[in-house]
Amino acid sequence: MLDHLNTTNLLGLPLRDWLGALLISVVGYFILLGIWAIFMRRLDALSKRTTTKIDDMACQVLEDTSKLTFVVFALLIGLYFLDLPQKWQTRLDHLLFIFIGIQFASWLTKAVTLWANIRRVETEGAFRNVIVTSMLSWIFKFIIWCVVLLTVLANVGVNITAFVTSLGVGGVAVALALQSILGDVFASLAIGLDEPFVIGDAVAFGNNISGTVEHVGLKTTRIRSTDGEQIICGNSDMLKNVIHNYKRMPERRVLFAFGVSYATPHDAVAKIPQIARKAIESSDKTRFDRAHFKEFGASALNFEVVYYVVNSDFNLYMDIQQAINLYLMRELQALHVDFAFPAMTLNLASDTAPSELLSKQAPDLKGKAMPIPEEDRPAVRK
Repeated sequence: MLDHLNTTNLLGLPLRDWLGALLISVVGYFILLGIWAIFMRRLDALSKRTTTKIDDMACQVLEDTSKLTFVVFALLIGLYFLDLPQKWQTRLDHLLFIFIGIQFASWLTKAVTLWANIRRVETEGAFRNVIVTSMLSWIFKFIIWCVVLLTVLANVGVNITAFVTSLGVGGVAVALALQSILGDVFASLAIGLDEPFVIGDAVAFGNNISGTVEHVGLKTTRIRSTDGEQIICGNSDMLKNVIHNYKRMPERRVLFAFGVSYATPHDAVAKIPQIARKAIESSDKTRFDRAHFKEFGASALNFEVVYYVVNSDFNLYMDIQQAINLYLMRELQALHVDFAFPAMTLNLASDTAPSELLSKQAPDLKGKAMPIPEEDRPAVRK
């Protein structure tokens, strides 16, 4: 039996050496598991004593390590104890580097995913755009795996300069073919970073398009209009317009005007601005600015009133304006003041009654010669 183990060989090595490498791999596997378990217990205890999230994320990332990782590491450790040919030794080095690179990339990808999930939980219910978090997560993962791929290729002897050049040329071609789509994608990133609006904001832009933002995607933004339909706009098209964000108004400035009849007495006209002020100050959601008898209009004495609603809600503004209008109607009726309406008065220059003017007939000049004034007669040559 011993002679058989010494004589049977694989890659020029006796079977006894391979069995020894396997034994070392098994022992190494359990040693690695023990060391890893001790390290994770220490790290978990440390994370519970601190308030930072970094060590908590580190625990979650490392706990996600598969046992297959330890199996591969243990096998590679056992193979390194064999006196393999140089060619196979080089291949083992490459294999070990590839596996380490993939493992580190997996850990970093897991960390990015955890960071993105934490960001989404923090913004949940706050009507914030999560598009930046999603895009940055994809970008980070793409960069991580690109770096790992290029590093592995460089380690195994591939000329990555030509490879990167080819990727650059191909990337330019793809970018030109997908120009409009990429424009919307980068516009969504700009919306997420600059935040001209977030989900839940009431906005207006373009040709009388207005509504509440429901969703900001990679290519489009969805808006629920005031009439109920959903409006879908390209992100780049939205950023080309001037956007009015009504949700971010700290308060709403209101200007309204009304007119009263010219028959209103002077004393009543002087009281009207104070009545308008009391109408506004009757609400605790308003701040009075001014009320004036502005001008003598074509058919009314015009007043102009300005006040502020200390809230941007449109329905609240309409309720307050309605209450002010009713207050003005009640108080002006109590003063016997009438609201004006368009009217026109005709004043005739003649004292003759219109019936007398209509009764007069123009003289009948038919068949009669009209005398020509002397100064208009043509000169007669003598």
